[in-house]
Amino acid sequence: MQNKPGYPVESADNVLQLLLMLAERQQVRVTDAAEHLGVARSTAHRLLGALSYRGFAVQDAHKAYRPGPAFERMTVSGPSTPDLRTLLHKHVERLNAHLGETCHLMVLEGNGVRFLDCVEATHVLRIGTRTGMLLPAHCTSGGKALLAELSAAQVKALYPRDLLDSPAGPSMRRAALQRQLATVRRRGYATNFEESERGIVAVGVCVRDSAGRAVAALATAVPSARCSRVDVPELAKMVQTAAEAAGADL
Repeated sequence: MQNKPGYPVESADNVLQLLLMLAERQQVRVTDAAEHLGVARSTAHRLLGALSYRGFAVQDAHKAYRPGPAFERMTVSGPSTPDLRTLLHKHVERLNAHLGETCHLMVLEGNGVRFLDCVEATHVLRIGTRTGMLLPAHCTSGGKALLAELSAAQVKALYPRDLLDSPAGPSMRRAALQRQLATVRRRGYATNFEESERGIVAVGVCVRDSAGRAVAALATAVPSARCSRVDVPELAKMVQTAAEAAGADL
């Protein structure tokens, strides 16, 4: 074990200790964290809240904190986020060339989805890049494709409140989201009909590594004026083919 640093940053050290607790115990309560760190419950609650905000922890129905998606990506062997962008960029390009529409690569961060990469369409009427943005996962096609990989308990932990805000539409109840995710699992792709932004239709599919784990999602976004619901199944086939090819490179 290395020597204790001469000038430790207390809050950073506390967060690192909480990460170790999550790794060892797989379940941490606020009282446990406060006792372990020797801090007030309010301080422990804020620290765990920060981990939850960044996706390193999720709170289950019993108010206990468990490892979140970001924690699992950090501890499970596989390509890092920059590696994913490098490895899969050519597949984003190929899908864009095939469809002529804007295509994105994204990963799950807590209950949000982070857009890692994009190749824009060249049409005058097109969807712009969202690279770097973090949007609510339940409102995006790629986010829903990744949420569909989680259990009902994991989804409930990510969304402890029953009513989910939607940027471009009415709020959604968690039960409605679970029904949507069941449909995603059945048909193998997710859709976004003007849920993240007016005028956008999108289709997203998971990219799986060699172990079958969903590590990212590939999606295409099309102006609703150029894409009706009857066009979506054919569009989904093309995205699925691209996602399978992308997974073969992981």
